[in-house]
Amino acid sequence: MTRGFVVRGTVQGVGFRPFVHRLAGELRLTGWVANVDGHVEGVVAGPVDAVAEFGRRLRADAPVLARVREVAWTPSDAAGVPHPGGSDDVVRPKAFAVRRSAPVRRATPARREIPPDAAICAACLRELFAPEDRRYRYPFVNCTDCGPRATIIEDLPYDRIRTAMRRFPMCADCAAEYADPRDRRFHAEPVACPACGPTLAWDDLRGERALKAAVGVVADGGIVAVKGLGGYQLVCDAMNSAAVAELRHRKRRPVKPFAVMVRDVRTVGRLARVNSTELALLTSPARPVVLLRPRTGRGGGALPVAAAVHPAPGSDEGLPGPGTPAVTGRLGLFLPTTGLHHLLVRELDRPLVVTSGNLSDEPIAIDDAEARHALAHVADGFLTHDRPIRARYDDSVVLTAGRLPLTVRRARGLAPAPLPLAPRTPVPLAGAGAQLKHTLTLAESDRAHLGPHQGDLACSATHAAFEGAYADLCRLTGITPRAIAHDPHPGYLSTQWALAQPLRRLPVQHHHAHVAACAAEHGLRGPFLGVAYDGLGLGDDGTLWGGEVLVADLKSYRRVARFATAPLPGGDAAVRHPYRMALGYLFGAESLGSPSHAAAARAFLGRVDPRQAEVVGAMVARGVNCPRASSAGRLFDTVASLLGLVDTNSYEGEAAAALEAVAGRERAVPLCHRVVRVGDLWVYDCAATIGDLLERQASGESVPRLAAAFHQALAAATAELVARAVEQGAPRTVCLGGGCFANVLLLTHVRRRLRALGLRVLVGREVPVGDGGISYGQAAVAAARLAHERKRR
Repeated sequence: MTRGFVVRGTVQGVGFRPFVHRLAGELRLTGWVANVDGHVEGVVAGPVDAVAEFGRRLRADAPVLARVREVAWTPSDAAGVPHPGGSDDVVRPKAFAVRRSAPVRRATPARREIPPDAAICAACLRELFAPEDRRYRYPFVNCTDCGPRATIIEDLPYDRIRTAMRRFPMCADCAAEYADPRDRRFHAEPVACPACGPTLAWDDLRGERALKAAVGVVADGGIVAVKGLGGYQLVCDAMNSAAVAELRHRKRRPVKPFAVMVRDVRTVGRLARVNSTELALLTSPARPVVLLRPRTGRGGGALPVAAAVHPAPGSDEGLPGPGTPAVTGRLGLFLPTTGLHHLLVRELDRPLVVTSGNLSDEPIAIDDAEARHALAHVADGFLTHDRPIRARYDDSVVLTAGRLPLTVRRARGLAPAPLPLAPRTPVPLAGAGAQLKHTLTLAESDRAHLGPHQGDLACSATHAAFEGAYADLCRLTGITPRAIAHDPHPGYLSTQWALAQPLRRLPVQHHHAHVAACAAEHGLRGPFLGVAYDGLGLGDDGTLWGGEVLVADLKSYRRVARFATAPLPGGDAAVRHPYRMALGYLFGAESLGSPSHAAAARAFLGRVDPRQAEVVGAMVARGVNCPRASSAGRLFDTVASLLGLVDTNSYEGEAAAALEAVAGRERAVPLCHRVVRVGDLWVYDCAATIGDLLERQASGESVPRLAAAFHQALAAATAELVARAVEQGAPRTVCLGGGCFANVLLLTHVRRRLRALGLRVLVGREVPVGDGGISYGQAAVAAARLAHERKRR
């Protein structure tokens, strides 16, 4: 029996052809396999039972990094199948071979999936530290199961000649491994060794001497820029307070926590408490940064890092101020990704701060000259190498809510692996994303490629990086968009970029995109109830939204509930300075019948600059530069400021992070909440909660307890808003979206209360709940609208 087969999915760059070769050999089959554009094709011949077993195991036993979407066969008992490389001769195989890749068929669209980078595997790690191995201490060791992929690929089909490794001809030993079906480096395109592969460099030093020089600088308290997989990283001793403080100063990152790389799982356990879900994330091939609960105290083998690694939010020096409660937010830990990272951590034998090689809000540097220019005043030296980085990928960040994994930042190791898209889009399209935590999405048929985290587009360098990433993702996926979905906010640079494209443009409201991203990830086709809590997004009535309950499907939505509005004195200034937002609530919260709480606010007003309070009061009274917003994120800012935690945000979300951290696991009676009817909407009267907070604060209730009580009140208000909507016929499936749901305490309370109402509650897992998932939600909405249009024709 002779049959042709086509395998589609993530099947290039993951050891799939060597796997097929071994499988065919085990079953004593003949034929061939080859990469063709973005998939794998081949011929197999042998006994009927063996061919059937071959087909079954193509899916069941595929390599760990592979994702088999489809296996298609030619009619059974075919006499032969032509090789797609261009020959018209019928192939009658007498042995099984891995053939050269076929040319790209530009005339026929191919579905291409780009494999993410994969952390060093156990076998390569053993070689790295085995003195008898020829790759002993070679930083770029890899095989078919691990190593660079997305960051080195220049085009598909995936062959060495179309990667950044094409400048490194294989030596005889590597070439022999590459050609040996019994070797795990059989057709491993990035294969290399000290004789033929990339080389470390530190000024004029090379190889081991370069590594020793970098280690010496870090050991002496210095900062080193290290060329990683997807860009440069800044490295210093995480236990050296002076080094961490200096890094904060040079990088212009006063408070935002740093990620810490540690040697192994045992060391993770000395720094943080880890459950089985978190352990699986830490040790996965993606090796993301995992946000964990830190151990406190020095007992039980705890290994303290410098306080400035994850400082108390709101402190200029990264340490709690007088009277400020201890804030123990989550600690971001991750395991070494590459051989180079393993060598650094083992040589230094201590936890290391490993953070993005950039200045705050700028894109991570990938070009050597660019890195030396951008980081000249940050790093004390550069540990680099001569393998180019073809795509910019920062570290991915994840956390858990109990046993539920959540993606905070989708980047190295996760992107651009495709996500499902239903309904199918009838034309290729793009999602342009938002302004902050920017990503872009390309979609075709039933797959969406959510690109890596880019950052804040307000930075011109990040905007340029976004345009480059868009061009690269189009080229690699083979997707040429014919439509583009975008946020309606005219001030977003992503919107301005989308409007300048010669494509059909589809505006997608910000909060609809948030909840649609959750619905699409979970494959919902029917209507659902969406709860979207975030900072700010432009509503379809021209006002700013951010605390919304929507009845929606992927095509459309209607607003059924919201938070009460409050003015943002100074617009963006209120976002940067939560004390201004607090003054906005005190002086101008939407009047819904709650009693005045001016008297209870005296303590807060007493610590605010009287001139600022007077100016803000006048702005609110006159309605000057005070846009109103129904925002959950701004309510978090207000409460954090009223409690004395954060008056000025040094990074987006700092106040909310402080509020969650100080609440911890404190038990508290929820603050008062009140829901009223305004027109055709149910409205959460935030003033009632703020008034209760101020009165309980004045009575001496502790800040941690009040912070916990606020989270409980917000969850109770959410449950009441949702319950009122369901009573009026809203769907019983609830999708949660928006950056506020990266707050695990809020998410946990809301899920618990909604489930107690008998509702099905969904939240994004692979798609970030914050603005990093907006582009995927935009693509899902655009696909549904276009599919509906086509169906109506």
